[in-house]
Amino acid sequence: MNKEIDISVVLPTLNEEKTISTCIEKIKKVFKEQKLNGEIIVSDSSTDKTPIIAKQKGAKVVYPKKKGYGRAYIEGFKHAKGKIIVMGDADNTYDFLEIPKLIKPIQEGKADFVFGSRLRGEIKKGAMPWHHKYIGNPVLTFIFNKVFNTNISDTHSGFRAFTKKAYNKLELRTTGMEFASELFIEAVRKGLRIAEVPITYYPRRGEPSKLSSFGDGWRHLRFMLLYRPTKFLLFPGISSFLLALLTYFLFYIRSTGSNNFAFHSLIFGSLFLIIGVQFMLTGVNLKIYSVIIGNSEKNGFIKKVMDYHSLEKEILLSILLIFAGFLLGFKVIYVWARTGFNQLSQIGTAILSFTFISLGFQILFSSIFVSLFMLKNGEN
Repeated sequence: MNKEIDISVVLPTLNEEKTISTCIEKIKKVFKEQKLNGEIIVSDSSTDKTPIIAKQKGAKVVYPKKKGYGRAYIEGFKHAKGKIIVMGDADNTYDFLEIPKLIKPIQEGKADFVFGSRLRGEIKKGAMPWHHKYIGNPVLTFIFNKVFNTNISDTHSGFRAFTKKAYNKLELRTTGMEFASELFIEAVRKGLRIAEVPITYYPRRGEPSKLSSFGDGWRHLRFMLLYRPTKFLLFPGISSFLLALLTYFLFYIRSTGSNNFAFHSLIFGSLFLIIGVQFMLTGVNLKIYSVIIGNSEKNGFIKKVMDYHSLEKEILLSILLIFAGFLLGFKVIYVWARTGFNQLSQIGTAILSFTFISLGFQILFSSIFVSLFMLKNGEN
């Protein structure tokens, strides 16, 4: 009868022949010193000798069907049999001799998911570009913590540990670099106990980094947007909407005894109103889509929208707005025509006409879009 495996270390590899041997040797040393029955799984998409070296060093090599950071890990986790799973890059930037520190909160029963924090630990000279260290990682981490109400110092660290039981609760689907964000987001959504420990981060050896600073940063940000669109879009939309009202009512001035408008204020008010409504509609649409694909819970305001969503009511509202806009527009043209198409005196009315028509079409297209994918999903 095979002895139960204590720990599985999963390494995704893409041409890491210069460092894979060192990583495996460090991991095996930890197994021996800590008296752990462990396994090393290399999920490989290399074109060099990486898988050959890994097999020679005693690692189990598996092959994802396609390349991709997420695909590599999902394939590796599929074969992991350990009660604890450790993940880390095979370029020797993470020191696998620090595995005992990483898994200690789990072994003590204090956590289900542990991050190795580079920002609270030590980053060796040349290990991380300055714009990653002082801008990219801190900014993305700050946004993540605010959006998901967490308090992790380095949310994009790739050196992590979690229990197999915790992993089985997660529903992971992404195949690229955003997999790192999805793993953490799902851990938060499932209520896992999360901890972090300081680690050391070393300069990369061998092949150049596969990371794309702006591309991968945007993918992480976009993924957070899909999970929590209301915090990115709905609240800014409400702010813009309120600013529009302030502009209309505080700076919307009539000259005594006339109907002249403070046109500049009216233009800015209309602009803020259109932008605000577009932000809010997009936030609601993305939130509904996020619920449908299983990334968010169906509760609160969105539950009411989805449960009582009516295309007819929204079309009626949009038609009323468009009709009101065209009525105002016809008034402008009529008055203008009576003056022989001389200087236009109905600028304020023309601005309101444009605003009503724009809002009407925004609501119309938004309601049609939402109804289509809700209908397909059987929600309508």
